[in-house]
Amino acid sequence: MEDICAVPIRNVAIVSHAGAGKTSLSEALLFVGGAIPAIGSITEGTTVSDFEPEELHHHCSVSTSVLRFSWNQTHITLLDTPGALSLIGEPLAALRAVDAVIVVLDSQGAIRTELTRLWRRIEELALPSLVFVNGLDREGASIDRALEACRTQLHCQPIPMVVPVGLGPQLEGVIDLLSGSFVRSVSHTAKPQLLPIPPTLELAFKEKRRQLVEMVAESDETLLEAYLAQEDLPHDTLLTGLRSAVLTRRLIPLYAGSALQTVGIWTLLNAVVALLPSPSEQGTAHPLPGTHPNTGQPCTWRGTEQEPFSALVFKTLIDPFVGRLSYCRVFSGAVQADSTVWNASRQSREKLGHFYTLLGKRHTLVGSAKAGDIIAIGKLHDTHTGDTLCQERDPVRYPDLGLPRPVLSYAIEAKSKVEIEKVGLGLHKLIEEDPTLEFARNAETKEMVLSGLGQLHIDLALERLRRKFGTEVSLHAPKIPYRETVRTVSHAQGKYKKQTGGHGQYGDCWLEVAPLPRGKGFLFENRIVGGVIPRNFIPAIEKGVVEAMREGVLGGFPVVDVHVAVYDGSYHVVDSSELAFKIAGAMAFKKATETAHPVLLEPIMAVEIETPADAVGAVMGDLSGRRGRIQSVNADAQIERIHALVPLAELLTYTTTLNSLTGGRGTYVMEFSRYEDVPNELAARIVEQHKAERHAAAFP
Repeated sequence: MEDICAVPIRNVAIVSHAGAGKTSLSEALLFVGGAIPAIGSITEGTTVSDFEPEELHHHCSVSTSVLRFSWNQTHITLLDTPGALSLIGEPLAALRAVDAVIVVLDSQGAIRTELTRLWRRIEELALPSLVFVNGLDREGASIDRALEACRTQLHCQPIPMVVPVGLGPQLEGVIDLLSGSFVRSVSHTAKPQLLPIPPTLELAFKEKRRQLVEMVAESDETLLEAYLAQEDLPHDTLLTGLRSAVLTRRLIPLYAGSALQTVGIWTLLNAVVALLPSPSEQGTAHPLPGTHPNTGQPCTWRGTEQEPFSALVFKTLIDPFVGRLSYCRVFSGAVQADSTVWNASRQSREKLGHFYTLLGKRHTLVGSAKAGDIIAIGKLHDTHTGDTLCQERDPVRYPDLGLPRPVLSYAIEAKSKVEIEKVGLGLHKLIEEDPTLEFARNAETKEMVLSGLGQLHIDLALERLRRKFGTEVSLHAPKIPYRETVRTVSHAQGKYKKQTGGHGQYGDCWLEVAPLPRGKGFLFENRIVGGVIPRNFIPAIEKGVVEAMREGVLGGFPVVDVHVAVYDGSYHVVDSSELAFKIAGAMAFKKATETAHPVLLEPIMAVEIETPADAVGAVMGDLSGRRGRIQSVNADAQIERIHALVPLAELLTYTTTLNSLTGGRGTYVMEFSRYEDVPNELAARIVEQHKAERHAAAFP
C-alpha cells in the first residue's frame, strides 16, 4: 500500500460521439506513457478501458473507465467515456470530476448530436480543452474538415498545433509547431523519432507556425506588443502565452494523428502536461460552487489541499470481487482511508473503506488522498452517485450531476412469479450504478416499468440484470395511465338496504357530482342540514366515494377532478352503520357519473426536441401526426428547439422515430404536463380494448 505522492496532477476526460476512437486513443496514451506493454484491440476485447462483459460483447465502451498513469513526473488520470447517445449520462457525470477535456474528432469531419450536447456542458463548466483529430491514416482523412466542423457545429475555432507528414496510408508522423520537430512514429514502439522537418514541408511549417504565434499574441495585449516589435515570440514566452490562453478557453489547441499507429500521441501527451491545468489552477480560476447543507447559503472552494476535505461521488460500480466501489473526485483537503466523514447530501456519517487508484479493472490500494485525486472508495454504506462527502464541522454540498431524465420506458415481466422480487432487487442495484435508469412499480397499472435514455441503454441494463442476478425478463409497451372525469353536473341516490334477521343494514344518501378544473383532484362537501344523516356517517360516505373513484364507469380507470356533495338522505336508528353508508356512497357516485357525461382523459407530455435545422420540417410533421401541438420553435445556430404538447400514448416508440427522422442527430426530453380529453373515436377504442383485457385477465 502507498500514499499518492504530492506531484503535479492532470485530470482529463476523453469525450466524443461513438466510433470516434476514444478508447483507441486511451490505449495509445497508456502505451506511449509506458503504462501498458502493448496497445489492446477493441474487436479482440483486450483494451484496458473496456473490461465489462457487455463492453466485450458490443465492442464499445458502455461505462466510464478511470486510467491513471504518469508522464513527465506528472500523474495523469484519464476518464475514457462512452460515446453512444443513450449512454450520455456517463460522460456528463465524468465532466464533473475533471479539470480539462480532450475532444476526439473523426478525420472525416463528422460531429454528432451527443458531442454537441457534451460541448455545451464543457462550456458551462469552463473546462480547458484540447482537440485531437483521430484517424489520419485513413483514406480521405482531413484536418480541414474537422476544423470546419468545429466552426459550424461546435462554434469554436481550434488552432492547429501540428502539421501531418503524409495522410492516409502514407501517414508517417506530425511536425510539432511548438518544438519545430518532425515527430515520426515507429511501428510497435512507444518512443518516436525526433527528426528535422522535411524540406518539402518547411513552407507549410513556417506558415502554420506564424498563424499560431499570431493567435497566441492576439490573446493578450502584452504579447501582442512584443510580437509587433519583434515579429515573433521566444519559445518560453509563446508556451506561457499559449497555456494562459488555454486555461481561460481563449484558445483551443488542435492536435492530430492516428491512435492505432501512435502517430501524434507523444505530442498530445506533452500538451496534456504543458498546457492543461492542475486541479489547484482550475480551482483557483473557477472556484467550486456549493451550498451549506444546513443554511442553504452559497459557498465556494478553491480546491486546495489546505481547505477542509470535500469530494463528489461521480460514479458507482458494483464489482464482483471488490464489492461496491464509489468513484470520487477529491476537490479539497485531504483524507485518510478508514476515516469517518459527513455525507452532506443525505445528512449522515459515512465510514470510508479502502482507497484505490485505478487503471481499468486493475486496483492499487492507497492509504490517503488529497485535493485533485480521483480514487475509488470501497463499501460505502449510504453513499450514492452524486453525493457530496465532506467534514461534518465544515460541510458543503456540491450541485447535482445534472443527468438527463429517461425518455424510453418498457413494462417488464419476470419469467416466473418467484423471480419478481429478485428482478426488483437487481434493478435497484443497477440504478445505484446508473442513476439515469429509473424503475418503478405502477400501483395503478400493476406493472413494473423500466425507463432509460434509449434502446441500447435498456438492452444493456437487461444484459447486466441477467449476468449479475441471473434473472430473465420480457419487455412490452407499458400501459397508459388513463383517467376518467365528468363534464356535467348530475344527481343520484344510493340506497343500501339489507335485512337478514336481527339487525340489518341501511344507508341512504343523495349525491351531487360536478366537474372540477383540470388538475384539481377531488373535493368532498357536506351539505346535510336538519340531521337527515347523522354527522358521524358522513366520513363513511366520503370513504365510499373515494373507493368508487378507483374504477370509473367507462373503462375502469381512476376518476379525477370531481366535486362531490352529499345533500340529502335518510337513516335508520337501529340498522344504519358506517358500512351501510359507505356502500350507499359508492352506489350513488357510480349512478351519478353514468349520467354526468363521463369522458376519458390521457396524460399529455411537455416535450422539448433538439433537431438539426434540415430535419425540423419532418419532425414537426411527425409531431402533428402524433396529435402533438407545437408551442414554439427556437433556433440556436444549426439546432432547432421545438417545444410541443404530445399525448404520452404517441411517444412510446418516439426514440426510434426521431433517430430515423434526424439521422441519429435529434434528442428529446419530456415531462408530464397535464391530463386532457381523449378524442371520442379513440376513447371508444381504448375503452373497448381495456374491457377486453380485464375480461381476459379475469377469465384466462
